[in-house]
Amino acid sequence: MAELQIGDTAPDFTLPRDGGKTISLSDFKGKPVVLYFYPKDDTSGCTTEATSFTGLAADFAKASAAVIGVSPDSVKSHDKFVAKHGLSIILGSDEEKKTLEAYGVWKEKSMYGKTYMGVERTTYLIDANGKIAAIWPKVKVPGHAEAVLKAVQELA
Repeated sequence: MAELQIGDTAPDFTLPRDGGKTISLSDFKGKPVVLYFYPKDDTSGCTTEATSFTGLAADFAKASAAVIGVSPDSVKSHDKFVAKHGLSIILGSDEEKKTLEAYGVWKEKSMYGKTYMGVERTTYLIDANGKIAAIWPKVKVPGHAEAVLKAVQELA
């Protein structure tokens, strides 16, 4: 599959989410969406990223933007993660990895000489028309939520 580019239509998805509901990209037609993919609930980088987005939730809301985090963790794992860290962002569960694959973030990774499949931390900014406005591949967490917020504000 070809990698998604700025200007492409963002692939729609429907996923189970924290709190026992479902979430679809199409639920947010007419609003910008920050869609960020992360490897695992309650690990240090993923916790920092989620709490950073939560800390800026009011600013994202002011810009009419939704923030959705997606990982291959279960809804049960997401619920614990949300409760433990007081998260206010939406967390989608992609245990089947269909959305991760559609966005090209389920990739071969390596650590200590071993290769394995995992999520490459990536963020997509999707505009109100469902087009990809910005992509942050291989995200470094410090300052990332602030950079995404600035891009959302510039989009408005």
